Amino acid sequence: MKFTINRPAFIKYLTDVQRAISSRTTIPVLTGVKITADESGLMLSGSDSDISIEIFVPVADESNQLEVFQEGGIVLPARIFSEIVRKMSDEKLTIEVGDHFQTHITSANASFKINSINVDNYPNFPMIDSNEVITLPTSLFKQVIQHTVIATSTQESRPILTGVNITIENGTLKAVATDSHRLSQRIIPITVPENLRENSYKVIIPGKSLVELSRIVEDQDTIEMMVTENQVLFKAENIYFYSRLLEGYYPDTNRLIPTSSSTELTMNAAELLQATDRASLLSHEGKNNVVKLTISANQVELSSNSPEIGTVEEELNYVDASGDPLVISFNPDYLKDALRTFGQQNVRVGFSAPIRPFTVVPADDNTAIEQSFIQLITPVRTY
Repeated sequence: MKFTINRPAFIKYLTDVQRAISSRTTIPVLTGVKITADESGLMLSGSDSDISIEIFVPVADESNQLEVFQEGGIVLPARIFSEIVRKMSDEKLTIEVGDHFQTHITSANASFKINSINVDNYPNFPMIDSNEVITLPTSLFKQVIQHTVIATSTQESRPILTGVNITIENGTLKAVATDSHRLSQRIIPITVPENLRENSYKVIIPGKSLVELSRIVEDQDTIEMMVTENQVLFKAENIYFYSRLLEGYYPDTNRLIPTSSSTELTMNAAELLQATDRASLLSHEGKNNVVKLTISANQVELSSNSPEIGTVEEELNYVDASGDPLVISFNPDYLKDALRTFGQQNVRVGFSAPIRPFTVVPADDNTAIEQSFIQLITPVRTY
């Protein structure tokens, strides 16, 4: 195999593929990046057996300045290969595989020779049936990921909760995540091909996979999703992103979301975020990371105290507060994560009781889909 390529372009492709490569894998060949070349272009592949990424670099795209002189393939040690490519000085880079799987990397006057692995030793990626393709709007799907992954669990004791539960049926995509202390739900309308309208898909995708996916797909208008028994493939332009699916039954989250509230508070999300952030300065210093919200007839107050440090109280400027008086305590970090997903818009916070979960939703929800965007947080018992 031998090819030359524009080095800055190659670095970008290499960086994206490396998102799937882990140095901690127990399979030595998976610490490498697989490169294959043919007359149409290069295919770069990386995998840690949970996530696999393939990127095709076409000869036809002139910005790549790609010329393939000899077809073939090789697996190169990803970390050191990436360092070498980054530290070369010239715009052009030449890679040539010699005898005994030794790879020559040259740019300007610098030349490296590194030991490589036979490409035949690299595991094959799963075959995915491309007859069932669901097309998603990229920017909206990335937003869905950002709004829901915050509530995935980081505890491996319940692996199913480390994923986002995605259901596609009746022309909507519903994404739900919960770590049993909080819940995020986002529902968006999607266009489903006529031959798949009777179908429904339920998949649980690891939160880590979705985070990496949202980083790698940038300016494409749409992304294609294909599902098999234990894998999902997302395809965007020349990027193929595979992720394993989590096996098991996701809890029924519909019953967790309250349908009514006895107290409601409407205020700007960014202002409530800043006030919660200030209150958490002291709550983080104490043994119990708790902030208290008090809603009375004509006042809304956020407070926190740390016996070791002191107390903080702040009267909030709100748009509207209605219903029964309320005192409720909660983990401020959960509320801050939830509020960040709303940006600068006003939110409506609905409470049903001091010990029942409360919801945060957009104040101006003009979508036709019920419960299209909800953040739910379980309060903390302080007695």
